[in-house]
Amino acid sequence: MPLIDYGHLDYGENKVQEAVIKWSQIKLTNKNLNLHMVGKLQTNKVKTAVGLFDYIHSLDSIKLAEKISEEQKKINKNLKIFIQVNIGEETQKNGISINELKNFYEICLNKLNLNIIGLMCLPPNSIDPSKYFQKMKKMNDNLSLNELSMGMSSDYLSAIKCGASFVRIGSKIFGMRN
Repeated sequence: MPLIDYGHLDYGENKVQEAVIKWSQIKLTNKNLNLHMVGKLQTNKVKTAVGLFDYIHSLDSIKLAEKISEEQKKINKNLKIFIQVNIGEETQKNGISINELKNFYEICLNKLNLNIIGLMCLPPNSIDPSKYFQKMKKMNDNLSLNELSMGMSSDYLSAIKCGASFVRIGSKIFGMRN
């Protein structure tokens, strides 16, 4: 992959199976690469995901947290994980509700020993995302977390202004998916 030759080390994937096909061999010869699971992670794909990825940006349930914890212990790996927050409280989107966040975080940290490094969100599409990004920054700070995964190709500049440390700008770099 040409970007690797230029020193780019972080790549995001939405689907576990696509990532396995694209990255399994590349990661064997490029130990410095960081692979980020940015899409919805299903529990039946956790074993594969834990073996391949370095970051998970979409932790959105206790069941998923328990499965990640279990699989990490088996191979002595400690992924960097973001809790996905349903910041717009949209029924069609995944994520932990704002009201449940603190309790969920404490379970992940204290009971499951997960390495939670920050929060992630996908704000509502049709509204200026800035107020949601600002709210996420405040929640992240309240939990004393250092990283914040928010912003995509259409709104990453706003996300960065609000404190995002990880942005997902795949279509700006690679073009739209088929």
